[in-house]
Amino acid sequence: MRWLWIDRIVDLAAGERLRAIKHVSLAEEHLFVTPAGVPVMPASLIIEGMAQTAGLLVGHAGGFREKVLLAKIQRATLDREATPGCTLMYEATLTRMDPQGASCNGTVHLRADDEFVPIGTVDLLFTHLDHARSDEVFGNTNFVFGESFRTLLRLSGIEPPEATA
Repeated sequence: MRWLWIDRIVDLAAGERLRAIKHVSLAEEHLFVTPAGVPVMPASLIIEGMAQTAGLLVGHAGGFREKVLLAKIQRATLDREATPGCTLMYEATLTRMDPQGASCNGTVHLRADDEFVPIGTVDLLFTHLDHARSDEVFGNTNFVFGESFRTLLRLSGIEPPEATA
């Protein structure tokens, strides 16, 4: 993963829930300007932030042994836009996990008047790559949880997975 759409993990209940924060800054190149002249974070990147949050929850629940990939966005609704100066909080809840993959429900919150208010929901399905086939194609490296994610985990006080060759 080249780009992280979360800045920090603020709460982890292993195998249950993970909360992460994203601060939206005017310096970010991915913002686009609406016809009204307001820069906003694209909804697709807000959804990607939720997918990364939920993916970390799934990865952590499995001890980071699996290559966790987003398989499907079952449903996504966002009622408000995020503009520079806003803080988003992603809350992912693990609803199912088995050897083939996992599902998570997510809620996106936006800080307003010193409290977080829900602005949307995202329901996600993840798959675990088959080890034999993925190792043959990609090698033994867990490319999903690369150095950027390990650094994010470490800075959030969570033991990151070991890097593999």
